[in-house]
Amino acid sequence: MRLQRGRWSALACALTLAACASTPPATGTDDLLTGRLGVVVEGQADRSFSAGFELSGDARQGRLALTSPIGLRVGEARWHGNVATLSSSDGERRYDSLEALADDLMGETIPIEALFDWMRGRPWPQAAATPLPSPRQGFSQLGWEVDTTRASEGSIAAVRQNPPPRVTVRTRLDTR
Repeated sequence: MRLQRGRWSALACALTLAACASTPPATGTDDLLTGRLGVVVEGQADRSFSAGFELSGDARQGRLALTSPIGLRVGEARWHGNVATLSSSDGERRYDSLEALADDLMGETIPIEALFDWMRGRPWPQAAATPLPSPRQGFSQLGWEVDTTRASEGSIAAVRQNPPPRVTVRTRLDTR
């Protein structure tokens, strides 16, 4: 199912929530990430967005809060085991998995489980990865090239060329 413009806008606004969220970061944990996220699906401007996020947990259990550019909470996704829910002003939707939720919202397959590690500048341990050719910094994994050149600044870019269309996911983590 492809995302309609209104739902895509809601997702974009929701992703912005976390960057502006007033919830203080957890102390002493490595499982809370906050920052900004951008997704570009080339050739389809209505499927590009940028927003804030607050992500906690991992691929098995977690929460993703999303905000608008002015800090308004637009949506929240929660998952545990084989159940994922998305709560927004349109109500609540249930999915059989986190991947199903992401596929429905983004209209493209994005390796959500791997993103948890990629945002931290490292390959996902569940799949083979190869270093990018020098002088580039990063790795290829699951058909994506993950650029870690600016990982020390909290910035990661992941690009999938094939299958078309080209999809780029950029994250910029807040520093604590």
